[in-house]
Amino acid sequence: MTEFRGKPVFSGIAIGKIAILKKDDQSVKRTHVEDTAVELARVTEAKEKALGQLKALYEKAVKEVGESGAMIFDVHQMMLEDQDYLDSITNMIETQNINAEYAVAVTGDNFAKMFAEMDDDYMKARSADVLDISKRIINNLAGTQDASIKTKEPVILLADDLTPSETIQMDKSKILGFVTIHGSANSHTAILARSMNLPSMVGTDVELLEEYHGKTAVVDGFAGEFLIDPPQELLQDMISRKNGWLDELEGLKKLVGQD
Repeated sequence: MTEFRGKPVFSGIAIGKIAILKKDDQSVKRTHVEDTAVELARVTEAKEKALGQLKALYEKAVKEVGESGAMIFDVHQMMLEDQDYLDSITNMIETQNINAEYAVAVTGDNFAKMFAEMDDDYMKARSADVLDISKRIINNLAGTQDASIKTKEPVILLADDLTPSETIQMDKSKILGFVTIHGSANSHTAILARSMNLPSMVGTDVELLEEYHGKTAVVDGFAGEFLIDPPQELLQDMISRKNGWLDELEGLKKLVGQD
């Protein structure tokens, strides 16, 4: 058995096979452009498309996790229309004659760094949100999409990190829980995980090793432990604990009138 520790964001137990989510490196190259007006128009089009996508995610989140959890995507829409953020992109394109993708990437990094250096933990966690909206614009500019897991059976998702957009777009029937290497317990991804009742951990000292793919694992959101290939005796104990937790969770749902 291999054991890792992390910060639990939802206290529950998940048991299943591991699926590793590997994302393509979204490296953006700086290129010189002659017609900055074309690049500004591309940014506007990509931003408007992003707003439509976020509205759709908001509606999906309302149905799946309720309005309080869905407010995350309202926040993303507001950040996307922040004038300082947009002015930074515009100024970079106009003064440096650079491509839209690079201007968005650098602006996103700069604003994320600004949030990360704040004293307040909640504001620090907004760093990930700025990177999420910047990635969305770049995806729209490049015509690419977020990484996703295609699986026939429910799995425990292991990833470097997850954005709120990636989290809400997951098929809940195929995700037992998730474990990430990076991330904050105050992040919007963590908030969504709690709303979705997904046993999950962030800041885990694990690596994305291909050999872990398909192995049986346990996410213990109570103890903050991620166990890979647990011995049979421990696995049976975890199954018993999981069943007790599920019974308790079902009882709480009935108490508050949830289906």
